Amino acid sequence: MKTIALIGTFDTKGKEFLFVKELIESLGFNTYTIHTGVFEPTFTPDCSNCTVMEYAGEQLEKVQQKNDRAFATEVLANGMEKLLPQLFKEGKFDGVLSFGGSGGTSIATPGMRQLPIGVPKVMVSTVASGNTEPYVGTSDIMMLPSIVDVAGLNSISTKIFTNAVFAIAGMLQFENKVELEQKPLVATTMFGVTTPCVQFATSYLEERGYEVLIFHATGVGGRTMEQLIEDGYIEGVLDFTTTEWADELVGGVLNAGPNRLEAAGRKGIPQVVSLGALDMVNFGPVDQVPAKFEGRKFYRHNPTVTLMRTTIEENEQLGKIIAEKLNLATGPTTLMIPLQGVSALDAVGQDFHGPCEDRTLFEAVKQEINPQQVTIYEENLHINEQAFAEKAAEQLIQIMKK
Repeated sequence: MKTIALIGTFDTKGKEFLFVKELIESLGFNTYTIHTGVFEPTFTPDCSNCTVMEYAGEQLEKVQQKNDRAFATEVLANGMEKLLPQLFKEGKFDGVLSFGGSGGTSIATPGMRQLPIGVPKVMVSTVASGNTEPYVGTSDIMMLPSIVDVAGLNSISTKIFTNAVFAIAGMLQFENKVELEQKPLVATTMFGVTTPCVQFATSYLEERGYEVLIFHATGVGGRTMEQLIEDGYIEGVLDFTTTEWADELVGGVLNAGPNRLEAAGRKGIPQVVSLGALDMVNFGPVDQVPAKFEGRKFYRHNPTVTLMRTTIEENEQLGKIIAEKLNLATGPTTLMIPLQGVSALDAVGQDFHGPCEDRTLFEAVKQEINPQQVTIYEENLHINEQAFAEKAAEQLIQIMKK
């Protein structure tokens, strides 16, 4: 019989969680209840709020006396981040379910994010229809809008609660029995403007016995890949599309943070890196582009995405950043430079074709790279040409075999 961990503030929302608990058990599952409120729970949990706070290095009495909601939320969130993965390792539960507003969501999801990919995680939240990135991060948490506040049992809330219970019950009851052949796992990065390159390389690798995970370089995609590398899932990296660094440097909306391009090097994972889509910075609709960029060269990718061409000065900085990150590598590292353009828009006759910008990028990265650590190949090809993609893929295969 499988067990569902139920996380919640059983002091203020005890009636609601008791309804959910009883529903779960009526379906033939066990529950493991974790109290994340500050005060006495409506029913006795399996794991108390004292335990949660102890994992954050705090005592319940101190938190109660402080009478500071923000402080209590932070303590409980920190505690859950450490406690929940420990409980999972101990076999206390098989999947996790929680309900809450912004506070409850902030408390439950840090722990959920620490669980392995594939462990069922469902968060019913009042903030599920907004920006969920702060809660989901790079994990596979499923967020379900609560429609009404998680306060009271009514015709709407009980339906939403029931659907959430049925959802996680289904995840735990039905298992995929198909076992895929274990193959070396390669991560690669793609953008719409580097799709042909990645497709050619993926086919080349798959034909030679590799499994390829493709990450969309939209900020969260890059962060997710870096996290999977850190967690030991990835055996080789074909990082064609490093565009997230353009957004990080210039202020676009698809940045992946200052640690992008570090995980593979730190872990010593074989990596082949290129400069895909560093010709562009990403924004939302054209009317949301910051006024300070007025007069720059733009391309309307679609009604919700506006692209801005990177300048010569920005490309010089990007080259230095890429070199700095690759120089940190402790494992075999190769940089592939496509001399005829870094994206579909950076080609002869296309909107972002920029020989001067590209030349600056290439020279900057070459000047800063440590040749004792990084091997550089300059190819007189466009990044989306099949020959370039396959040369990069073959280079990865060679350094993975060493």
